[in-house]
Amino acid sequence: MLIIELICDVHLKLLKSWNGPGGGKDGVRDLINLVIDLLAFPFVALQNAPGMPSATASVSSGFLLNLGISGGRICIEDRGTLKAIEDDMGKYIKVLLEVGLPGVLLRCLEHIELRDCGKLVAFIAKMVNQGHRPLAVQFVGKGLLDPNRMRRLLNCSSPKEVILDVLNIISDLARMDKAFYEYINGARILDTLKDFLTNEDSNIRAKACSALGNMCRHSPYFYNSLARCHIIDPLIDRCTDPDRRTRKFACFAIGNAAYHNDLLYEELRRAIPPLAALLVSTDEDKTKANAAGALSNLVRNSNKLSEDIVSEGAMQALLKLVADCSVLALDPSRKEAINESPLKIALFSLGKMCSHLPCLQFLRSSELFSVIGRLHQSQEPTIANYASIIVRKVSDA
Repeated sequence: MLIIELICDVHLKLLKSWNGPGGGKDGVRDLINLVIDLLAFPFVALQNAPGMPSATASVSSGFLLNLGISGGRICIEDRGTLKAIEDDMGKYIKVLLEVGLPGVLLRCLEHIELRDCGKLVAFIAKMVNQGHRPLAVQFVGKGLLDPNRMRRLLNCSSPKEVILDVLNIISDLARMDKAFYEYINGARILDTLKDFLTNEDSNIRAKACSALGNMCRHSPYFYNSLARCHIIDPLIDRCTDPDRRTRKFACFAIGNAAYHNDLLYEELRRAIPPLAALLVSTDEDKTKANAAGALSNLVRNSNKLSEDIVSEGAMQALLKLVADCSVLALDPSRKEAINESPLKIALFSLGKMCSHLPCLQFLRSSELFSVIGRLHQSQEPTIANYASIIVRKVSDA
């Protein structure tokens, strides 16, 4: 409580009005940042622990914190301290909730300039990013997603690291639970996300795609809004983005936009050619898996797009991908490699397409169909099962 009181409204207002050393706007900023360095120490230490995703592997939540806090070195220099942090993290979070830290941090945003709030927003993002649901719930309950606050933080004049962390917050909340969808909708950010899809910074484009994908993860709650805001077209364009990560997350978002029903199928029709092209590109396997999954979802809920799936070369691309991956699948010594390949998703997608006559007829006549028959002998049970399902559907037709 004593530490939290250092950044409470009363103290910050007094400090801001004081002209002495450590006072004024700079003093408020420095005090807030020092308190954050202290309180964020355990979160940074845990994120850098062995087995956790690297804090610098990508533009991860709270990037500024990872640069400036010694907690990142704890996992290397003092394993005993790290173990203590891991054991007591639940208690620590309980204390932070009891003293109302989320609400205090949100009020701190009102006391500092936008250009100075990078570390504060980074700390909020890190607490949400590490999946501590009670903290996320209290942040949202205290107005984290207030539309005026979101408008300020996502403004074009906001520092890039702040924009990225706010996009991370939205994405992580959306991924965590569909219960947050209502609050995300209330933040009124869809037009901003649409603009970010064409931002000059590739990291912002990628994060916008990821956020939209997670906003469609659990339900079709946002489908009508996506149509109303005309977001689908610029999202499809990101499948041919010059940035690899943006392409990967665009495929992910398109797949989720097609998963729950066929409401957006007509708008998504234009996505079929770029998704098919990615399957036979040099992109990473995760992007190919996302593209294959998206194509599967475009036939999941109706046959509206089944003829386009054939005519635009999507089935041919899927079969080519399966053929390219089949050597690994039939080699028992390469089991680990096949688990990382997009083969399973490609076979699953072809199995879904077999439910529609145009796709089934194309598959039966393709010279690559024999590859699927051979995959029935794969030592990997999921691959063998998916191959068997496709062969059976074709044989029964």
